[in-house]
Amino acid sequence: MKKNLLKICTFAFLGIMVSCSEDNYEKENAVDAENFNQELLSTKQINDEIKETLQQTGKFYWKDASLQMLWSATQHGSNLVTIGYGESLNDFEKASGKASGIEDEILKIIKENESDSPEKVVIYKDPVLNIIDVIIKDQKTLFLLRKNKGIRYIEPGDYKYFTFEQENGANKSSGSSGCGYDSESLSGSDYTTITPNAKVPWNFYKHNIPNAWAKSTGAGITVGVIDSGVSPNQSLLGSNFNNGDSSGRTVQKYGTYVDSFWPWSTSTDGPNDQCGHGTSMTATATAPRNNKGLPVGVAYNANLISYRAASNVVLEGYHEQKGVQNAFVGLGNNSSVKIISMSMGHIFSVGRIEDGVRYANNRGKLIFCAGGTSTSFTNFVGVIFPAWMNETVAVTGIKEGSGYNKCSNCHSGSKIEFTVVMERSASGNTAPVLSYYENQTDYVGGSSVATATTAGIAALVWSKNPTWNKDQVLNKLRQSSSLYPNKSSDYGYGNINAALAVQ
Repeated sequence: MKKNLLKICTFAFLGIMVSCSEDNYEKENAVDAENFNQELLSTKQINDEIKETLQQTGKFYWKDASLQMLWSATQHGSNLVTIGYGESLNDFEKASGKASGIEDEILKIIKENESDSPEKVVIYKDPVLNIIDVIIKDQKTLFLLRKNKGIRYIEPGDYKYFTFEQENGANKSSGSSGCGYDSESLSGSDYTTITPNAKVPWNFYKHNIPNAWAKSTGAGITVGVIDSGVSPNQSLLGSNFNNGDSSGRTVQKYGTYVDSFWPWSTSTDGPNDQCGHGTSMTATATAPRNNKGLPVGVAYNANLISYRAASNVVLEGYHEQKGVQNAFVGLGNNSSVKIISMSMGHIFSVGRIEDGVRYANNRGKLIFCAGGTSTSFTNFVGVIFPAWMNETVAVTGIKEGSGYNKCSNCHSGSKIEFTVVMERSASGNTAPVLSYYENQTDYVGGSSVATATTAGIAALVWSKNPTWNKDQVLNKLRQSSSLYPNKSSDYGYGNINAALAVQ
């Protein structure tokens, strides 16, 4: 009896202590939150902190920023906050059902600490991923949300780093980075004409791609390209996709980008390229082996699914980042898609894109991303996001010649897996591609074209081995590269020999 009484008293004491601890924790949080009255940091102060972190660590995540910096960035970004939630760091899909109720907890905290009504606070609830976009104005709200164990990340939803760089005195805008509608006649030394009258780019021979075509042309494989869309004025990526020696394949075009200043806007502006970059990338990977005297793509018998997910290659702001996330989810849900190529990115991590990449990766997609191409004020960055993710394969471009020398504007680093020769040593000319306009040609360079080229080679390998999974295809690419089994600290496994890869 005494032992039972002692147990009861002990449990009662522990219960009181736990209750008191919880009460004290809540009171401490409330007191701390009430005491927040930090000044708003300027966009220059925020950007300088991002740059300093990148220079020191090579990566920047908002989870590592101070509350003051996070709150200030949200205030400079329309008060928009993106919250990724879940039972654990890997719980990012709604279908798991594990995060049920966490969203309600988040909204309760916001409702209790923000003055706006709930209908004005919630901008978007993702139907597939555990993501919610809300308007937050009070530091206290952010503080309390950061303490919630059900939240994986809290990020400014519309902070435009490059726009603020320009406003703060940077000498070049990145707003049109990678865009252009120019056409250029090709030098006769930059291509070889093959049947039925297609031009093979000079750099394809550096990777033995024409010899690989004897065994594989990409038939039966669908490549998804996430970029700025496809030109409506280039029929070889539309109605004439099956021109010449290309046959029996399909092209589909989608748009997930909303061209609007307002975060609550939902109408996309369609699949058509309004930049030029996406047209070049889809052409590099899949342009037909045509009879029109124009450049052929690497996997000229592969299917193509194109997503216009952003206005240009720099994933700046809410609608571009959300557009890319939705493109990854769309391609992830498409069972016919084997390979995803994205030659766009950002200098820091974006949680919703990370979730989209992981969603597609979990569904067996082999994802290639550009390692980065410099602008005048991003040359301090190594491999960019999301190419630095473990779920993606990072690619960069190098110059023609012996050894490995990165192209004039290309990034390099330990996350790079493969390289593609895409810049001539003598003339400086880059890779020939289809132009934005009918019956015209152009040159394109950087890690962008390197990425699309590698995605095309992967399609050749998967077409030759249709029962393989993504890991088997990736391992074959590695084994067929010039530096294998070693890996360079800057250039990965180096140049892929496509003919060897399809053996």
